[in-house]
Amino acid sequence: QVQLVESGGGLVQAGGSLRLSCAVLGRTFDNSDMGWFRQAPGKEREFVAAIRWTAGSTPYAESVKGRFTISRDNAKNTVYLQMNSLKPEDTAVYYCATRVGRWEREAMLRDSNQYDGWGQGTQVTVSS
Repeated sequence: QVQLVESGGGLVQAGGSLRLSCAVLGRTFDNSDMGWFRQAPGKEREFVAAIRWTAGSTPYAESVKGRFTISRDNAKNTVYLQMNSLKPEDTAVYYCATRVGRWEREAMLRDSNQYDGWGQGTQVTVSS
């Protein structure tokens, strides 16, 4: 079974930075599309960022554009989410997700239902 192991969450002040990591096991990472989603208390899970197996497409939620950067290191089977200029509203549990890479509409990468593997989640708390 595919397994995703997340790390890097924590408590930071507004304006600070944090980098999340997600290592993927049980699936050929080079052929996997990867996504980051987040869920705040009492809220629905929302899309944050995604990256295709080719790294050619990296859609972002409008709320994080210019502040977050998604990247991948195929040699390490790991996807990253660099989060800068963090805001209190970024506070949430962040989830890494994976799916077999497919050439579909970029919008599909924003849909959590398209992913079949999920990490356990890592808490990100931004204080004001």
